[in-house]
Amino acid sequence: MSEIYTVIVGILGILAVSGLFVGVTNDAVNFLNSAIGSKAASMKIILTVASVGIIIGVVTSSGMMEVARSGMFNPGLFTFHEVMMLYLGVMFANVILLDLYNSWGLPTSTTVSLIFCLLGAAIAVSIYKISNDPEQGVSSLGHYINTSRAMGIVSAILLSVVIAFTCGTLVMYVSRMIFSFRYTALFRRYGSLWCGASLTAIVYFAVFKGLKSILADHAFIQLIDNHLPSAIAICWVVCSLLLFFIQRFKVNILRITILSGTFALALAFAGNDLVNFIGVPVAGFDAYTIAREAGDTQMLMGALNENVPANFLILLTAGILMILTLWTSKKAMHVSETELSLSAQDDAGQQQYGSSVFSRTIVRAALNVSAGIERVVPKHLRESISRRFEYEDVEHSGAPYDMIRATVNLTTSALLIAMATSLKLPLSTTYVCFMVAMGSSLADRAWGRESAVYRISGVMTVVAGWFITALGGFLIAFVVGLALIYGGTPAFIVITLLCGYMLIHSNFLKKNKESAIVKEHEDTNEDIIANLRDEVCRTMECATKIYDRTLIAVFKENRKVLRDMVKESNDLFYQSRERKYSLLPTLKKLQGGDVNTAHYYVQVVDYLNEMTKALMHITRPAFEHIDNNHEGLSKEQARDLMSINDDVESIYRHINLMLREGDFSEIETVLTMRDQLFESIAEAIKSELTRINEARSNTKASMLYLTILTETKNMVLQSRNLLKSQQYFLKHLTGPKTWIKK
Repeated sequence: MSEIYTVIVGILGILAVSGLFVGVTNDAVNFLNSAIGSKAASMKIILTVASVGIIIGVVTSSGMMEVARSGMFNPGLFTFHEVMMLYLGVMFANVILLDLYNSWGLPTSTTVSLIFCLLGAAIAVSIYKISNDPEQGVSSLGHYINTSRAMGIVSAILLSVVIAFTCGTLVMYVSRMIFSFRYTALFRRYGSLWCGASLTAIVYFAVFKGLKSILADHAFIQLIDNHLPSAIAICWVVCSLLLFFIQRFKVNILRITILSGTFALALAFAGNDLVNFIGVPVAGFDAYTIAREAGDTQMLMGALNENVPANFLILLTAGILMILTLWTSKKAMHVSETELSLSAQDDAGQQQYGSSVFSRTIVRAALNVSAGIERVVPKHLRESISRRFEYEDVEHSGAPYDMIRATVNLTTSALLIAMATSLKLPLSTTYVCFMVAMGSSLADRAWGRESAVYRISGVMTVVAGWFITALGGFLIAFVVGLALIYGGTPAFIVITLLCGYMLIHSNFLKKNKESAIVKEHEDTNEDIIANLRDEVCRTMECATKIYDRTLIAVFKENRKVLRDMVKESNDLFYQSRERKYSLLPTLKKLQGGDVNTAHYYVQVVDYLNEMTKALMHITRPAFEHIDNNHEGLSKEQARDLMSINDDVESIYRHINLMLREGDFSEIETVLTMRDQLFESIAEAIKSELTRINEARSNTKASMLYLTILTETKNMVLQSRNLLKSQQYFLKHLTGPKTWIKK
């Protein structure tokens, strides 16, 4: 047997580890988000509970590999070489696809990715076989491929979206009508019954979904299955009584319920879905073992039709790797943030997604329906219902949503998945969890008029991404499969190097662009003040550099530098705009701050935004002018701009020094320098108008020149205002003045 197959098996093993990493990163949101979103416990406790669920799920898993071995194609019609190329194409495509989704922060289904990557690679290899056999045609493709499985996955997407969203909305609406946001008093009386029902659903889910593989043939489980209504009623009573007694000891039973749901979802994931990540490499290793023992690389792989449980040590190793990924992956938190941002109760601040025509149409339609309902429903009834949905943070945790909604998310998801499993309906775990969360946030009135269009756009982006997962996985695996099967060893080397580079670049070499963006978690006044001061200083220094380099690049007609300056000025503007859109949450965090402090803080942020906007209006026209190959500036224009650039650089040097040292004693000097600069700009504009009247200036160059002068004036004006507001902001802070020198 050629050594190339040994190398392929090794690469499959490496890709299995990488697949575990990116797959767990994506699927972690399924069982972590409810606990994280409600802050039911510290992150360490949440991850510990999930880790225990994963280990138990792995230990109790049967680890059947039928999907990878024979679920999408008939291995008895493929040779060993063809099967190895097929599996290699699947792993390359699957890891690349999931890594892209994690980088974009979009949750998707690892099952869908696996199925359609298998389908694409299998069709590619089947086309290769058919093309080499003159007796076969396109109609023979059906003998090689199992298309019914793929159609089942597509139906799973549609079923998951509709059923989960509807159920999440209804259950949350009823729950909120019962308890409202001020639930503490009523919950002390009846909370054990409600949590008992939730815990019953979670237990039912854990038994019939998470532990189904080892308990299916147990006599006790069959007895429960035959008397399901009675068993559920008994379980509800037992759970309610247990929680009632626990509640008497001042223990928050909502936390117990949420952590139990997190445990159950992690258990089910490890017991049933973990095989998605390692099924293909293990099947490849099995094929390699079979061919090596037979000593024939051209033998047919009919032996893969047998359902053989995975090696326990392999499953245990996969579970340990999954836990390590859970604790260390930053991308997992990034994917988690997508669902949390779309379901958070507070709609203040900048939204992650933009608006679209479709989302605006839906919101307008919803408003019209709401207006129609208001005309029919009596006023006192509407007011009574509205009072139940008046938001109040009784938990004082600052969480995106409260524990009532977290419990609803877990309970509804667990119940739907368990019911679908018992009825053999192809629902997707990822899709159910996400759409239940979206439905519950809608029912909880988290989608207010301030955020509805953005959140609907976000949901539609994620849902569209699910379908793109199927199409993208299929196409990537199809292309990679064709390249491997036709290209041989050279194609194998090129694709391996390319995929290796993509994974290393994405996970190890990619710069953390968010480090320069406004921090999301600023808990104290000191943190907010220090962060704002640092951001103002950094922005001013960056603006000085960008302005100077832009003018020099215009003089030299350097298109490459101008393109870089446009990108840097855009980044600077969007960062300051993000600070502006996060005003309300930040002002709420200014504990003990008076109105003057808040007023000057708003001014600082606004002037910072306007200054970066003026800078952007200099770099963009400058780049467009040079990019369109227009004539450069004349010597007179360049001389005037160089003089103005020197004055701007001098002003900004003084401003940056004062901001860094907190010493504003020379603020009047800056005012004098600003006035002198404005006089110079006015003289430069008059000179340019004279040149235009005398036809001594090019039209396009004149427009650029006047634009630079006007926006320079705006930029310096906003910078001086920013300096003054920063001084007042630091002066009016309550508490010790550690940021300003007298």
